[in-house]
Formats: sequence, C-alpha cells, structure tokens
Amino acid sequence: MKYSNGGWLVKDGYEVNYPAHIYTTKSTEDTLILYAPFRYTGHKGMSLDGGMMTIELTAPRSGIVGVKVYHYKGMRHLGPDFELQKDYVQPEIIESEEAYRFRNGDLAVEAAKGEQFHLKFYYKGELLTESRSRGQAYVINDQKEPFISEQLGLGVGELIYGLGERFSPFVKNGQTVDIWNEDGGTGTEQAYKNIPFYLSNRGYGIFVDSPDKVSFEVASEKVSKVQFSVPGEIMQYYIIAGDNLKEVVENYTDFTGKPALPPAWSYGLWLSTSFLTDYDEETVNQFVDGMSERDIPLEVFHFDCLWMEEFEWCNFTWDKRMFPEPEKMLARLKEKGLKICVWINPYVGQKSPLFDIGMEEGYFIKRANGDVWQWDKWQAGLAIVDFTNPEAVQWYRSELERLLDMGVDSFKTDFGERIPTDCVYHDGSDPHRMHNYYAQIYNEVVFDLLKEKKGEDQAVLFARSATVGGQKFPVHWGGDCTSDYPSMAESLRAGLSFGMSGFGYWSHDIGGFETGCTPDIYKRWTQFGLLSSHSRYHGSWEYKVPWLYGEEAVDVSRKFTKLKLRLMPYFMKESVYTHQTGVPMMRSMVLEFPEDLSTHTLDRQYMLGNDLLVAPIFNEEGTADFYVPKGRWTNYLTNEVLEGEQWYHQQYDYLHLPLLARPNSLIVEGFRDDQAEYDYTKDVTIHLFELEAGKTVATSIYDLSGREAANIKASRQGEKITLESKGLATYSVVLRNISNVSVDSGNAENHEWGTKVLLSEEKVVISLTI
Repeated sequence: MKYSNGGWLVKDGYEVNYPAHIYTTKSTEDTLILYAPFRYTGHKGMSLDGGMMTIELTAPRSGIVGVKVYHYKGMRHLGPDFELQKDYVQPEIIESEEAYRFRNGDLAVEAAKGEQFHLKFYYKGELLTESRSRGQAYVINDQKEPFISEQLGLGVGELIYGLGERFSPFVKNGQTVDIWNEDGGTGTEQAYKNIPFYLSNRGYGIFVDSPDKVSFEVASEKVSKVQFSVPGEIMQYYIIAGDNLKEVVENYTDFTGKPALPPAWSYGLWLSTSFLTDYDEETVNQFVDGMSERDIPLEVFHFDCLWMEEFEWCNFTWDKRMFPEPEKMLARLKEKGLKICVWINPYVGQKSPLFDIGMEEGYFIKRANGDVWQWDKWQAGLAIVDFTNPEAVQWYRSELERLLDMGVDSFKTDFGERIPTDCVYHDGSDPHRMHNYYAQIYNEVVFDLLKEKKGEDQAVLFARSATVGGQKFPVHWGGDCTSDYPSMAESLRAGLSFGMSGFGYWSHDIGGFETGCTPDIYKRWTQFGLLSSHSRYHGSWEYKVPWLYGEEAVDVSRKFTKLKLRLMPYFMKESVYTHQTGVPMMRSMVLEFPEDLSTHTLDRQYMLGNDLLVAPIFNEEGTADFYVPKGRWTNYLTNEVLEGEQWYHQQYDYLHLPLLARPNSLIVEGFRDDQAEYDYTKDVTIHLFELEAGKTVATSIYDLSGREAANIKASRQGEKITLESKGLATYSVVLRNISNVSVDSGNAENHEWGTKVLLSEEKVVISLTI
C-alpha cells in the first residue's frame, strides 16, 4: 500500500502516525516489549490524547526474531493462521545507556533510546537492515481502513528476491507486489502462488506472518526501503538469518514446514491429454503406445478436465461417452507400467449431480444471507467447497477415494485462487484471510488422503495454487504459459523466485500451455522441461506428443528423457537434500554462489541440484549466453571444459545445451534409462569431474524410500587419486578428461571422455597415477 506523496507528504485522504521514540519498555523471560508513542513524550502530561505503537520482540526459533507491531491490541481475531513450528529460545535482553538489545544467538535487535525511533537488526555483529524514524507507521487510508506498515532499509547494492512464484523480473527491486493469489496466467504481475517472504542478497529473509493481502513496495515508493503493510491493527513479521542464503531458506522452512519427499516415479516423464482436446480411450492408447514404439519412456499419464462431462466439473465421474469402462481402462494402462493422474478442482458446477448434495448438506461456501455463493465463471452456477466444514472435507475425500480405488495414483489440484471475499465460512474464518489460505487447506486435504491411501512415500500432487506452508505438499507447476520464448523465460524466472520462497520442487508445461507451439519451441522447451525437477507435456487445444512436431522432436524427447532416468541416483540424492533442508532442487545461481556478485541478477540459468548448471536456450538461433562461476566446468553432454568466472556465447543443436558439471563433483548415473524406479546402487557409473589437488569429495546413493544405501569418496594428493566406496557391489568410475593412467586395483579402459575404471569389490581403495 502506497501512502506517501514524495519524501515528506502523505497522500490526500490518508492519516499516518509514526512511533516517535521508545518511551518505556517491559521484559519477561522470553519477550521484550517496547512502547513507542506517536509523539515525543518529554513528560507525563504528554501521555494524554495520543496513540502509541507497541512492539514485541520474541525468539520463536534459533536464527529467527519475531517483531509484533500493534496499535489496538483488543481487536477480535478471526483465522486462519499459518501453521508455524515454534520452539521458543530464551533470548538475552540487555539494557545499556544507548539502547535496548534483544539477542537470539547470533541474531540481535537493537532499539535506540533517545528522541527518535530506530530499530537495527544485526547478525554476528553485522548490520542487516533497520527501521528508522518515520519507517514504521499506523495508516488510515482514504476508505477509513487501518493498516500497519513497516519500512526496512536497503543497503547499497542490496537486491531482493522471492515473494512467491512471480513472473515479473527476478530481482524484485523497483516492484510493487501484492500477496494475493489470482489466476492471471504467466504474463502478468499476478501470481498463483504468493508468499509473503523475501530474501536479501545480504544474507537474511523477512517473513510477514499474515495470509491476508500483504503489500510490498520493494525499492519503489521509497527507493532505499522495502515497505510492507497489512490491513488491520496488528502486524507480525520475522527476520530470519543464517551464514548464507541457503541457511536462511533452511531456517525459514524449519519454521513453516519442510517439503515432503516425492516418490521416485514422479521424476519420470508425465504426458497429458491436454486441456480442451478431443480424446477417448483410443486416443489415450495411441499416445501411450506411440511413446513406447518410439522408445520414449513414460511414467505417468494424466487425464485433464474432459475425463468428466462438460458443465459438470467437478462430478468426479468418468464421462461414459468417452470412457465406458474406466476401471478396465485404468487397469490396462497400469499393465503398461503407468501411474495415473487425473485433474480436479474444488469447484462444483450447478449441473453436477454433486451440487444438490453439497447445497442440501451445507458443504459450500455461503453468502451472508445463507445462499450458496455462486457465479458463472469457469462453470455455470459454480459453487466452492468449504473445507473449513469437517463434513464437507469427508464428502470431498470420499469422492476422491473412489477414484483412488479405481487405480488413480495422483491428482492435479488445479485452481484454488479464485476465492471470494464476500462470503461466509462454516468455521467463521475471515474471508479476506482465507482468500490465500484456501489453497493450503485444499491441497492439504488431497495430499493427506493420498498419504493415507497410497502411503506417505507415494503421495504427490500437481498443484497450481499455494501459500506459506504449501511446500509440504509437492509438486507445484507454473500455470498457464504461452507457447513462446518470452513465456518460457518468465516461467523460469517464476520457478527461481518460487525456490527462493521455500518451495523445493517445481514444474511447468513443456511446450507452453496456450496454442501455437512450434517444433523449435517444443524441442527447446523439452530440454528445459526434462532438466527440471519434474517434467510434464501439457497444453490447451494442442496435443503435446513429440511426433506431431517432427522426428527430431522425437529424438530430443527420447534423449533427454533417458538422460534424466539415467540420472535418477543424482535426482534422488538431491531430492533427499531438498526434503531435509528445504533448499530447492532448481535453485538460482545467487542461492548457490552468493559470494560471486556476477550471479546476483542471473535469471536465465540455474543449478539443478548441487552439481549441474543448466542454461536453457531461448531463441530460434540456438544461441546461449551464460555465465560460468569459478573453476573448470565440464559440459556433461560434450565433455568440453569451460574456465569459470566468465561469460560464454555458444551455439547448440537441439540435442545439446549448456549442461555443466561442477568441478570437484561426483555425479552418479544408474544402469537403466527406461524407467524412474530401479536399484540405484546396481551397476552404477560415477563421473568424477576436475578434482583439484588437495580436495576430497563424496556423494551418497539413496534407495527408492530416500534411505542412504551407498556412498563413494574421491580424494587427490598431488598426482594421485584415491577412490573409496561402500555399499556398491559392481560399479565403474569415469575420470573425465583424464587418460594414460595406471591402476593399482581394478581394470581401466579408454572412455570417449577420459578413463573408465571397472570395480567389483564392495569396499576398495584404488590409486591412480596420472
């Protein structure tokens, strides 16, 4: 919310009060309370006829300080609220002549004494940010509505990231961002997944704890500030610190929830019917068999909206005109080794047989007069399931349970953004706070059912909407993009922002959702899609099977699908790391290399896990402009070595792109390229890249359940490399760009990219003299 008129005035019709100074304080064992009147109070008589801001400092977890700011405390509070994992730490509270100091480990807040209000936030003695005089504010807007606002300072060169899956520029400086879930596609400032959490390249994060419409002005209204505001009389925000950006994300997801570990099969290729295409069982079989005939491994087949009869979304019943024997059809597909996903949403059109049940039983969101809340967008007479009603939840779950019993394995939980505010909920929730939060309970209901029916290690969604905590219910995809390079690039920007917002896994519609996909776009997006955490072909009016885009598209799809499946040991390792830490699998370069200033604005390349750099190609010419960090990086597909700390301009055919292995890395390939689930410890090939003298590197191999099953370590001293393994029966190591070696133990043979060492002992030490 912008309320300023330049540097000194406020907008017409607005009333703004600022805390003038800290007049007095009160402390308890775990809280420091600061009382800050709106005018300087030099004597007791000045306490008459004036408002006051109260600030409470708490330590809800290690590495986090809470700042609660309020004007009136006695307002009635209606939920919902984010679920936070609080584990209160006893802080150190110190008063000196100059300031009050509140310390939670290495993170501290200093509140100045004297004639001006001033809060400073430190980590390990270094100033992170500050709230200066006339920064914090109590605002009455021109509609006579109250807001609490805060302004935190930006340092010179400080950049801000995150705030959810945003399609606008990756660096948020200069933008105004409203945290309000909307269905606007990928080409606008609207977003499906709004998260009131941002990261700074100075090594901290700010989380505003409100599911309401939080407004951020990032170096926009005040160019040296991040301003954020919430409606009402109370604001709670948290400053989150760490030794690096990944640690900040880890601390944030400790607080708001870690992502579940997706099943291994979900990393394989998903193929969709697309949205408005005409399809029946014969069409489905043509697609599935066509992929098999062309040797393109397929893991999941997805049925989009028209598996149900039109005008009846959702009735959760197969359209008998197209699918007369749904159970038998699903059984036949599962005999081909496929998992099944079907499209759903939380809406019920008036023509659906379920509408009368939901209306009579009170399962829908209502208007204030008791009517069912309805409108005609999306489906005629559409109603919305009220998930605050436990009976409505059980009803909705029962409909999905029937589908799971038929053989469905997963659900695409579409929509969840078009949620009204002129409505009434069963539990009395505030409809404005519920607008964003609805996505959380919608996805949680479905995810919990999958856990119960399929097992915790088999639950996975394909979700579009989210709010804080939604990372616990993976996977999310990027929404409705157009079939062109600008949309492909904006999708990647959004995915990187999403990862900076605490979400671990992300996907997008390969080829673009809207019509107009060309063979060129299809092939380049296929490379990008199969080098993402999760991969799905999907569209609107167009089928997205590769042979419709030419034989070369078939070759590209086959090559990158098989590459991803061979890399499943690597994907599983990185997936476990994401599950444990909250650090995303697809991560921005600044998240991985914050010490390299050249990475701070990069948004057309990313790290896929710890050791692979991906730079998708965004033009018909096949050229890539990309930056390589420090060290000798190796193109995984060509073995070309690129020296780091410089930019490259290179051209690639459709079977290649910049896919670079990090120096001093071990990347494990599995023995299969036809499916995602197999024994990742059997007959593996381990690629060793540019190991520097004096370095030791190690990697682990995990089984399908995410348990560590094997590991390997490589170390180099001078001209000698030593390899140690545990838990591997038979395996080989490819020493990239190393030849003419002598092997103390094991057999060595020439490899097109170096030397391949064949090993058969479970635990062996091999010395190589270069």
